[in-house]
Amino acid sequence: MTFKLDFFHKLFLSPNTRSRIEKIFLIIALLSFFVHLIIILLVNFDLISLNKSSSLLESPISSIYTPFSFILVYEVYLLIYYLPQSLTTYINKQYEIILLIIMRRLFKDLSNLKISPDWLTIKYDLQFTYDIVTSLLLFFLIFLFYKQSLKKDTKLDNDDAELEKTLRYTKIKKYIASVLVPVVLILALYSFASWIIEAYISVEKSGESFQNINHVFFDQFFTVLVIVDVVLLLVSFFYTDKFHLIIRNSGFIISTILIRLSFSTEGLMNNILVIVAVLFGLSILVIYNKFEKNYSSGK
Repeated sequence: MTFKLDFFHKLFLSPNTRSRIEKIFLIIALLSFFVHLIIILLVNFDLISLNKSSSLLESPISSIYTPFSFILVYEVYLLIYYLPQSLTTYINKQYEIILLIIMRRLFKDLSNLKISPDWLTIKYDLQFTYDIVTSLLLFFLIFLFYKQSLKKDTKLDNDDAELEKTLRYTKIKKYIASVLVPVVLILALYSFASWIIEAYISVEKSGESFQNINHVFFDQFFTVLVIVDVVLLLVSFFYTDKFHLIIRNSGFIISTILIRLSFSTEGLMNNILVIVAVLFGLSILVIYNKFEKNYSSGK
């Protein structure tokens, strides 16, 4: 069993695999941009017949939405890749993914903008304003989170028992990451296939499907992440008795849950939940670092 899990970890999550997957997704993202752009032009010139009411087919600007989607999928892979290496980097990747989702939504909604004196009364223009402000705030909060995650304890722990516990916990995280790759792949294929069926076979629901495209895969994905975070928390009880570490991991779960809840809301509440989620995770990490500094100096 151990051999199989090690094999799958090397197969899915080795540096060489990461490099190959990165090149593949960059090529796919570039090609998808041109394909989407060509489809928009063909639709606008009435050379092919598709649902023109979709915001994804109205403007060439919306073609940026497609390559962003593939970049997001690659970010999901990176999140799993960094899970065994660093929990804070793993959480930071969650925040980067939700920021990219909002940025992708901006490209989609650009085609719906109506420049007028009634900007604050038009639904799409108002949502665009929310997303612009939210993306700037998230980018800054992620920067602060990244700075906090770099703060490490400079005092080396020579306790062999503690080192052994750390190695065991890291090994378990590798196993979880190895299992997570095929699970996420199956979930992505299922979510995409379900959306395709709903959007193109069920004509009467096609408008709703395009409207909810931002939620495709990622609401289920963050549900899986909540489960993974809970498992990591429970497993950590076997390897540490540090109160502040347990609180940190618990706080990260709450942050992930808040992000998951944001997918079930729209408008301003969606943006507020995302900002609160990242702000809460950042606050937890700042307080944890204070605890860790005092804990280490007290040894």
